[in-house]
This record gives sequence, structure tokens and C-alpha cells, in this order.
Amino acid sequence: MGFRILILGASYGSLLGTKLAMAGHDVTLICRQVTADLINGQGTEVRIKLRGEESHRAIRSADLPGKVDAATPADVDVSGYDLVGLAMQEPQYRNDEIRTLLERVATARIPCLSIMNMPPLPYLKRIPGLDTTALRSAFVCPEVWDAFDPELVTLCSPDPQAFRPPEEGANVLHVGLPTNFKAAGFSDPSYNAMLTQMQDDIAAVTLDGTDVPVKLRVFDSLFVPLAKWSMLLTGNYRCVQSQGVRPIREAVHSDLDASAGIYAHVDAIAAKLGADPADQVPFAKYAKAAENLLKPSSVARAIDSGTAHVERVDRLVQLLSHSLDMPLAEIDQTVATVDARLEINAGKIAA
Repeated sequence: MGFRILILGASYGSLLGTKLAMAGHDVTLICRQVTADLINGQGTEVRIKLRGEESHRAIRSADLPGKVDAATPADVDVSGYDLVGLAMQEPQYRNDEIRTLLERVATARIPCLSIMNMPPLPYLKRIPGLDTTALRSAFVCPEVWDAFDPELVTLCSPDPQAFRPPEEGANVLHVGLPTNFKAAGFSDPSYNAMLTQMQDDIAAVTLDGTDVPVKLRVFDSLFVPLAKWSMLLTGNYRCVQSQGVRPIREAVHSDLDASAGIYAHVDAIAAKLGADPADQVPFAKYAKAAENLLKPSSVARAIDSGTAHVERVDRLVQLLSHSLDMPLAEIDQTVATVDARLEINAGKIAA
């Protein structure tokens, strides 16, 4: 049985959307009008390298069994969708049209799977004993999540690395690191059955008899997606420098002992919240993957380009670390550096 999935965000969201459409499910991507027109006219193209091949394959939505289309937030009718994917950067949800769309999704009680780095507040509310009130300051617009039932929101660790080639149209996505989406399950068994069906359908897809990377993996543990926090605090946010940015590889490997210490500390924060060591990714595995991450992180590039708002997983982890009596000077320094750069950008925008 094919499902209908609404994905908010046509850039990174097109990766999950393409994988679902390859498996026979129908996907609508929410984006700006100009991007929607491009996708509806030309389709999407996701470039991904298959195991053992030297060059990337171009996977075009027009060639897939499932349908991929696009719409603006105001033009979509949420009724009839089985699942909503949240794939925008967290600051984008403060847009009036996006906020209105989220309200319609919450009212319709459609289950939501986030592939954001920043975990939505309703997902965090599912963690036993966690006071999310103290975490709201990490969000640009926390009130957009207030209408959601936490039991209808889960999180998927967005481990695959992908970017839009600057010389290409907004309908093209290049996958640099084809790892898997790791989803925590819902509380409702029927929603988990849907996710598991999508997982199995995606796993069964091949191209010319060859397995296609980037799978959806569904886990019983609520805490599996938190493994991404160690990666973000060790690599992505440390790409941001007081002057300029640096590649993820340099952020991790310029001082491997310091990186290992930060990584272990954030793992310990997740464990304090309830994560099992089996939920985490070993530092050695992450460090090896980081050797191939030769560009600055998306959050670093956004700050360097002048934006005043980015996803603040660094601040979220800092707030958690202090609330759990587990502060770390290196985390505090990272947050201070990001704060300073964003303050400078905000001043330039206001001038």
C-alpha cells in the first residue's frame, strides 16, 4: 500500500522524498512558489553514489513509481496525508505561512517525522522527566510547537550529508555522505507499522540490481536520534570561528583528543536523559566519516553568509548540560562563538 507524505522543505526533504517515491509512495514538497514551479515543471533530481561506483547517479522524480510534486504552504490541503515530514531549518518555521500550515497539521492530528537537526519541542516532551520549559530559549519560535500532541511527533537522526550545488537549480540535491535516517518510533503501534512499511519498501529498492544507499531505519528506542548531538557539537558547530569558518574535517581532526572529549561528554548528557550506550555512535566511527567532510557545515556556511538565525542545537545541549549539572567549558565556548557571530550579523542586517 502506498502512503501520501507531506514534507516541509524541498531541499534536504527531497532526499527522503526521493527515497519514498522510489519505493512507490507519493510525496508533496512544501517550498516557495518559484521552487514549486520548478519542481512541478522539471521534477527533482537527487545525485547519489552507489556502492562500488565512481560517479554519482542522477535519480529523477519523473522516472520513479511514486509521484513527487510541490506546493506552497498556503496552497496545500493537509487532509489525506498519512505522514508529515519536517525538513526545514528550525528558524524557517517562524514564517507566518509555515506557522499557519503547522497549526493545520497539528489540528488534523497527522503524525510527524522530523528530520531536522533541531529536535521539535513536542518530541523533547516525550523524554521522561525532562522540563522542556527551560529549553524554549534555544528555539527561534518555540510557540509554533505548542499545539502539537507530543505522542504524534518523533525524530529521525538526519545523518546523510547533502547539499544543493550552487551552480544548479533548486530542484537538484547532491548527496555527499549516503548514511541512513535513524528514526525513533511513535508511541502508537499503527504509526510504527506505517514507518516500518516505509522502511521495508525503501530497503527493497535497487537500481540495475544494485542496492541504493540512504535507508530509513526505525528503532524502538526514543533516544537513537540523540546520537547526532555529539556529532553536531564536535564537528558542525565548531566549524564556526570568531573569524570565518572551517571544514568539518578540520574541526574534528585538528585536535582529535579535544574532539573525543566533547563527543564523550555529549554522549554522557544523552545517557543522563535515558539513552543506552547501544543508541550511540562510537567516536572512532564518526571521526572516520568526518575525514570525508571537506566542507564547512551548513550552519557555519549560513552564519558566514550573514544570517542572523540558525538552528541552535549547540544552545539546546548547553542548556541541558547546565540543567543536569554537567557543564563543559568547550560547549560554552562554542555557544559563545556562535552567539557573537549571530549578533554581528544581526547588527549588519539592522544597520
